[in-house]
Amino acid sequence: MNTLSILYEDEWTIAVDKEAGHLVHPADEPQPDDVVVMKLVRNHCNLKIYPTHRLDRPTCGVLIFAKNKTTARALNRAFERKQVQKNYHAVVVGKPVTTKWSCAEPLQKSPDLPFKAAETDFRLLEYYPAGFSLLEARPHTGRYHQIRKHLLHCGYPIVGDYRYAGREYCEAINQEYRLNTRMLLQCRQLIFRHPHLEETMVIQAPLDPLFSFSR
Repeated sequence: MNTLSILYEDEWTIAVDKEAGHLVHPADEPQPDDVVVMKLVRNHCNLKIYPTHRLDRPTCGVLIFAKNKTTARALNRAFERKQVQKNYHAVVVGKPVTTKWSCAEPLQKSPDLPFKAAETDFRLLEYYPAGFSLLEARPHTGRYHQIRKHLLHCGYPIVGDYRYAGREYCEAINQEYRLNTRMLLQCRQLIFRHPHLEETMVIQAPLDPLFSFSR
């Protein structure tokens, strides 16, 4: 049975800790074993639920939904205007030689679409044995797979990122550390202005236990 890990809830919003492998909303081609967080939240609240942002299927962490259209519009606008601070944690292959850096490599969603400006700040949090590192990533734009692509561009692919790090290498790491084919990218924290309470909200998920797999 699939359950929700609720991080925060009030009469306008609900924030949950999304599990890796779960979908934010139904896929275009649904599969029988799909777990859709939007449906779980709807069943919990017994209300129509509105997504305010999204996380990739293999990404875990903080995910916020609105309970009415007015709140959804306000939060969607905040994300679009870059008024939400997004902090991610990632375990990557390699050991950065600097503790802080930025990547501003333009990105395109697909080969037939134009490149768009993208910027992500990175900070080294900890070195792990076996050549891995824990990083904090703060994207200032919201391009498709931005953190994953920027880390690959910097030479530090995310552990378990089958799409960008390579299937053969990911399978080897998965077998050695029993990661259950997980990609180690987590939306750790979101900071934003609550559209109704007029307070700064800091919603944080606990660090996923697998992110300490190599200690």
